[in-house]
Amino acid sequence: MNADEVRHREAKTRPSEGLQGLMDLARRSVPELRRNAETLDPIKPKGAVALLRRAREQIDWRRLPGLRPSEPKPEEKLQVVLAKRIGAFVLLPTALMALYLFVFASDQYVAEVKFAVRGNVEPMGQTTGGGEFAGLIGKHNSQDSFIVRDFIQSRAMAEIAQTELQVSKMFSRREADFWARYRDGQPIEELAKYWLQHVNAHIEMVSGVISVTVRAFTPEDALAISKLVMERSEGLVNDISRRAQADLVAHAEKDAQASDERLKKARVALQNFRNTWGIIDPVKTAESTLKTISELQKDKLKAENDLQVLRGSRLDENSRGIQTLVATVAAVDGQITRLRNQLTNEGLAAGAPNNITQALLEFEGLKVEQTIAEKLNESLHLMLDRARIAASKQQVYLATFVPPTIPDSSIYPERGHVLLITLFCCFALWSSASLLISGVKDQRL
Repeated sequence: MNADEVRHREAKTRPSEGLQGLMDLARRSVPELRRNAETLDPIKPKGAVALLRRAREQIDWRRLPGLRPSEPKPEEKLQVVLAKRIGAFVLLPTALMALYLFVFASDQYVAEVKFAVRGNVEPMGQTTGGGEFAGLIGKHNSQDSFIVRDFIQSRAMAEIAQTELQVSKMFSRREADFWARYRDGQPIEELAKYWLQHVNAHIEMVSGVISVTVRAFTPEDALAISKLVMERSEGLVNDISRRAQADLVAHAEKDAQASDERLKKARVALQNFRNTWGIIDPVKTAESTLKTISELQKDKLKAENDLQVLRGSRLDENSRGIQTLVATVAAVDGQITRLRNQLTNEGLAAGAPNNITQALLEFEGLKVEQTIAEKLNESLHLMLDRARIAASKQQVYLATFVPPTIPDSSIYPERGHVLLITLFCCFALWSSASLLISGVKDQRL
């Protein structure tokens, strides 16, 4: 009888102890089961797999044969590890940057010029208030400022500076250090990129002032480049102004010539009308006809009154006096009818010769055309005169209030500023990399 059967029998003999007895039995049985499991012989694998496993367990492939195993190094403190890493990844790059800035970096001198594009453009026509034209002028000047800014930073300006000043030699002087120096002999595209780094133009949106800064390795070079930039910018603005004024004068001359032709045609048409109708001025002719009709009506009334008086005196109708008055009234009445037919459409329908109504219609149309042509011709010639006067003036120009001067001391490189930025960037990169590596290690665990 083994020990398990004895314990089982004892548990049966003491059923009154209940749950406490079962717990004591389990507590005594667990260590013996564990010891029995440890003493069991495992099944040994056979063949090449077992041979490789035993070789891997007995041989340390990380050491060369014949060498004694190295003793484990003591674990360094966290402060020491942090100091070493900060020194290697933060302080060392900062020290190298400081060495370059304070030992090798060459001084760069800055020449500054400030100017504004001013305009004196006046509208050709007069309007009440002038708000629309004022807005157009403001927009025009603002556009010119952006044109000048883009021209200064363009490849064309770099080519002009290369042609006149040989800026590639200025930027590759011996005074320049190896990092900031321009490598002479490169294509013009590389010179344009280098030009953008050393010539900067900025526009203040509120005032419209253009600030140009030029960096060079000698004060004389910075002054010469800034003067060239200002001269070429002013030449560009003058060229834009001349083109605009020449275009304005050309359009004004073209419009004036067209108005002259129109006025000439209107006068020729009016002359042909007078020759055709034989009337100088139909309006005055109509007025004269009306005056004649009025006088004839007065004569007719007088003759009718005289005739009425003679008839009231009981004279014979065949008497000479009555016959004369009757003939006079009939003649005057015929004249009045004929003159009225010349002034009305009824006479035109009846085929009356020299009808003034038709003449008035044609004359009024020709007169209106002549009046419009005269007014338009006068206005366009006035605009042409103003355009010619404006073209003789410089309407758009550069107002330079901060001229370029030779710098006394260097501004670039900003050694302290660059050093602080380098320190901050190295620390930020090291911190980010450390956090990333620590996070990866934690995920592996």
